[in-house]
This record gives sequence, C-alpha cells and structure tokens, in this order.
Amino acid sequence: MLASVLLQAAAGANESFMQFLAENIQVFLSYTGFANATPGHFIMLLVGLLFIFLAIKYEFEPMLLIPIGFGILIGNIPFKDAGLQLGIYEEGSVLNILYQGVKQGWYPPLIFLGIGAMTDFSALISNPKLMLVGAAAQFGIFGAYIIALQMGFDPSQAGAIGIIGGADGPTAIFLSSKLAPNLMGAIAVSAYSYMALVPIIQPPFMRLLTTQKERLIRMKPPRVVSQTEKIMFPIVGLLLTAFLVPSGLPLLGMLFFGNLCKESGVTRRLAETARGPLIDVITMLLGVTVGASTQATQFLTLNSIKIFGLGALSFVIATCAGVLFVKFFNLFLKEGNKINPLIGNSGVSAVPDAARISQNVGLEYDPSNYLLMHAMGPNVAGVIGSAVAAGILLGFLG
Repeated sequence: MLASVLLQAAAGANESFMQFLAENIQVFLSYTGFANATPGHFIMLLVGLLFIFLAIKYEFEPMLLIPIGFGILIGNIPFKDAGLQLGIYEEGSVLNILYQGVKQGWYPPLIFLGIGAMTDFSALISNPKLMLVGAAAQFGIFGAYIIALQMGFDPSQAGAIGIIGGADGPTAIFLSSKLAPNLMGAIAVSAYSYMALVPIIQPPFMRLLTTQKERLIRMKPPRVVSQTEKIMFPIVGLLLTAFLVPSGLPLLGMLFFGNLCKESGVTRRLAETARGPLIDVITMLLGVTVGASTQATQFLTLNSIKIFGLGALSFVIATCAGVLFVKFFNLFLKEGNKINPLIGNSGVSAVPDAARISQNVGLEYDPSNYLLMHAMGPNVAGVIGSAVAAGILLGFLG
C-alpha cells in the first residue's frame, strides 16, 4: 500500500517536473532570435554581410564598411522586447548610450577634427581657383534637394537627403540628426555606401563628358606653399566661412582647428592624437551605431529606397557639375593655364578617393600626366564646401 502511494507520488512529481521543464523550454525558445526573426531581419543581415564582403574582398572603404556592416548585424539580431535594454532604440541600453553621439551630432565634429589634422591644403592654397571646382560639385546637394521636394519629402527631409551628394558621411549624419532624425539611418548608410562606390560611379561620367584632347591637358606644377601660408589658411578660412555661415561652425571650427594643430608645428602631439587614436575610435563607434540603427522595422521602408535612389542621383549630378564647370571655366583661361576636366569629379569631399580617380583615369590616356596633386585642391575644397552647404541648409531649414 505504502509502495503504491510512493509510486503514484513519484509519477506525479515526475509529470509536474516534465511539465515545468517543457514550459520553461518554451519560454526560453520564445526569447531566442529564431522565434522573433522576420524576413526583414534576414534581408538586413544579408546587407550587413554584403558590406563586410565588399570591404574585405574589394577594399571598398574598409574602415567604414566593416564597422557599418557589423553594426547592421548587431542591430538586426531579433529579440523579444521584454524591457532588457538591448536594442539601440531602448533608453538606457549600451547601444543607445553610444548612439547619442550620432543622434545628438557630436561624433561628426570629432571626425572633422581628425580630418583637419591629416589634411594638407597646399594644393588649394597654391591654386585658389580650384576652390571654384569644389564649389561647383556641391550642385549635387542642391540638385538632389530640389528633386527630393518633387518626390514628396518635406523641406527638412529633402535638405538632409540632399547632403548625400557631398560624399561626406559625417556631414550627412550631422545634418540629418538636426533636420530629419527619423531618416538618419538610411541617409548615413546611403552616404557611406556611395562614398565606397565612388570608383565605380564616377569614371563613366568623366569619360562621357570629356574629349580626348581635354583628357590630355597638362597643368602647371603647383607652386611651393610657405609654412606661414599653411598656418594662416585655417585661421582665415575659419573666419571667412564661419562669418558667412555660422550654422556650420561645429564642423568648420573643428576642421580648421585640427588643421592648425597640424601646421603650427608646436602641437604635434595634439595633431597626432586627432588624426590617429581619436578619429579611429570615433569612426568605430560611429560606424557600429549607424549600422545598428538600421533595424529592419525602421529601415526597410519605401522612403529608404527613395533615399538610396536620390543618393546615387546626387553623386552623378555632383560629378557631372564638377566636370562641366571645368570645361566652362576653361573658356576663359589662356592656353597653358587651362584645367584638366578630369579633376572636376574630385570636388566631392570623398578624400582622397575622388582625387585618386582623377589620377587613375588621367593615366589611362597619358601615362605621364599625373593629376593627383592638382585634384587634391578641389578635393579638400569639397570638404569645406560640403560643410558650408550643410550650414546653409541648417540655417534655412533648421
């Protein structure tokens, strides 16, 4: 009798334990990524893997695409929203804290500090008229802005989208964080994607818009720039641009400050820190958090597709505007002072990739015609130009 009772109790306990175990396994499985995954998550995971593949296999901007690609993987691991503070959009989560640098716009000025500390403006100082080429390439920004308005975006959103044409990821993040925070992920990924694809996008249009004779134009060697000129340039540049467009001060101020640290000769440690450890750390944090912000539910929308289309179009407009402006400008220049139109593409601020493209395309037609130093003039002017354009848009639309 006693044995029978014990057996029944043991069987009941075993059944309760198995039920308890099954329920807890079911709860555990409901928290896994497999249970919460949607087709959108898998699409974004493939996008992240594509970015990493392009960076490693073809070396397309690996310093940018690997952090962004891995960030996309992090941001699109599906999980059950149980208040665990895991996602980038959950207040108090680690990713959300790191994302504040993007959301509040203080990563981009720090990136500009590093860019200023590593940029040599000698090519621009020696031939100031090349600044006009950099300015002409900014037509891509305003062209995309007008088209975005026609496509139904409001003025603030159109301004944030248009800045993609400057080929400047930090500027795109800075402006979109102010004008269109809800579109920032798509705008940032689009800007950095097309920066990486500059070697593919630009050359066909450069060849299309130039003649054989124009591609063979040889430019005078740039003059030697004195150290005094290099020191004065960031000071004068800041005063002129910031007084003209005060709203661009966060970017312009840090850019010229970094350059003064480089050129002064007495702040070498500051310059080395800005162009080394500082910009590397900020690039990693910015890339990972921008990538993580592209959660499938936020990113896979019709607006994102429109933004990517407008981004490609703005790059094409910027490239064509730069090349065509040089052709027009040459009508007023004497023989021997003409500019090779192949450097017109370098007015976008993808430094130094756009200048390298000018060099590579030029060498295809004349293996002894080196355009790199000439192309660096409009290239660094494009960095200033995109920051000024962002300031103008922020001043009018902010």
